[in-house]
Amino acid sequence: MTRQLDEQIAGRFPVGQRLRVLDVGMGQGTQALRLARVGHKVTGLEQDPTMVATAREALAAEPEGIRSRVRLFEGDGRETGVHFLPGSFDVVLCHGVLMYVEEPDALVAGLARMLAPGGLLSLLVRNGDALAMRPGLAGDWAGALASFDTGAYTNRLGLDVRADRLDALTGTLAGIGAPLHAWYGVRVFTDLAADDAPVPDDVEALLAAEERAGRTDPYRGVAALLHLCGVRG
Repeated sequence: MTRQLDEQIAGRFPVGQRLRVLDVGMGQGTQALRLARVGHKVTGLEQDPTMVATAREALAAEPEGIRSRVRLFEGDGRETGVHFLPGSFDVVLCHGVLMYVEEPDALVAGLARMLAPGGLLSLLVRNGDALAMRPGLAGDWAGALASFDTGAYTNRLGLDVRADRLDALTGTLAGIGAPLHAWYGVRVFTDLAADDAPVPDDVEALLAAEERAGRTDPYRGVAALLHLCGVRG
């Protein structure tokens, strides 16, 4: 997904432009720090205090030039209007957050308001059109059958969460003035891999196959996750 995001940024903004980035639900700050290292000014927002502490610790280990480009806030992504003015950012990231929000439309609309004209909104969501794939490939036929008629699922942390469908999010993005510009599949072939699985010897070939499948029909449509990029009009 990192390559996909970099591709969209490169296609939207002049080479060398220092962008204002908002990372909502930044987790431990991996993406925020990566973008700061290449020169962008990044604001991270995360409601889990443990994650915020981890991100602050990682940031403290960076050179001063990078630390000066990063701001970290503890807070809920649904409250961006409290912390920031509309149009304050060129890029807004919301990766792995919508599945925890029961009614995500208001959150997505609030994120779009944070974008300057021409700004990029990057969403990473669980693919509601492919919920049967994981249990089906694992041989859980009852679970696969049950997944066809729902948008709910239990994630790897054991939490009951929800998925999003491409058509519905496309409509949402159009309705908030940040219509869908591009979309990709993420984890087409590797969804069943354990989080602690060792890195395979042929990892470059694996990444190339995932990258190709993630932008190619019909493979991207059955990916575990969807990466959607909307552009503010």
